[in-house]
Amino acid sequence: MVAIEAQNLEITYGDRIIVSGLDVVFPQGQVTALLGPNGSGKSTVLRSLARLLPINRGIVYLHGKSIATIPTKNLARQLAMLPQSSEIPQGITVWELISYGRYPHQNLLGRLNEEDKEIIKWSIAVTGLEKLIQRQVDQLSGGERQRAWIAMALAQKTSVLLLDEPTTFLDIRHQLDVLNLVRNLNREHNITVGWVLHDLNQAAAYSDNLIMMKNGKVLAQGNPENVMTTHNIKEVFDVDMMIIPHPENGYPTCLPSMEELVNIG
Repeated sequence: MVAIEAQNLEITYGDRIIVSGLDVVFPQGQVTALLGPNGSGKSTVLRSLARLLPINRGIVYLHGKSIATIPTKNLARQLAMLPQSSEIPQGITVWELISYGRYPHQNLLGRLNEEDKEIIKWSIAVTGLEKLIQRQVDQLSGGERQRAWIAMALAQKTSVLLLDEPTTFLDIRHQLDVLNLVRNLNREHNITVGWVLHDLNQAAAYSDNLIMMKNGKVLAQGNPENVMTTHNIKEVFDVDMMIIPHPENGYPTCLPSMEELVNIG
C-alpha cells in the first residue's frame, strides 16, 4: 500500500523550475529518505507533499486521495510536517508546545479535553520528555528541543510524519537519539515516515527506501541495497565511493575511495 504518491510534479520558484516531472512513492508503514546534494530539491519536494508549497503541475495523493481536495484541518489529522527550523515562541514550556499538536482535533473553544491530554502524555512518554515538561523550550539542548518538536508532531496523532533534516546541527549522540526515536515510532506505532537526510550511511541504516535526487529529478529510488551504489553516488554527488556491507548488520555503507582522499598520507 502507498501512503503518499506524487505524479509528474513541477514546482517553480519565480521563473526557475526547481522540480520537474517528478514521480515519488512513500510506501505505507515504511521509512523513506530523500537524498541529494544541496539545491537538488529535497526540501522543496517534502514541503510540497505536505501542501506547504504550491505546485505548478502534477498531483499529490495521500492514502489515494488528492491532497488538494482535503480540508486543511483534515489534512493535519492525517499528516504532520516538521520543518528544518522552527521559530520558538518565547517563554513556552515543553507541555505547551506539544499541546499545540492537538489543534487540528479541537473544537471551536480550543480547550483540551481528556483525550487530548492523554495523547499529549503519550507523545511525551514515547519521546522521553517526562522530566522536561515544565522547562521552557528555548532553554533545552538541541537534541531535547528536537524531541519536543517531534512530540508536538506526534500529538497530531497522524499516520504520516515528514521530517526535514531532523539531525541538522546535532552532535552524533543526539543524531543517533533522534534517528532511533523515529525508527522506533515507525516500527512500534506503524507511522509512515518521510525524511530528508544528508548522511548517506544513516539514511541506509534507518530507512527502508531511498530516493536520490539531482537538479529536481529522481535518479534512483528503491531499497538501500539497490540505490546506494557507487554508480548512483558518483552520478548524484560526483564523489567516488566504495560500498561495503556493515560488519554487524550488512547495511550498505559508503567510504570515500583513496582517489578522494588525496590529502591523506
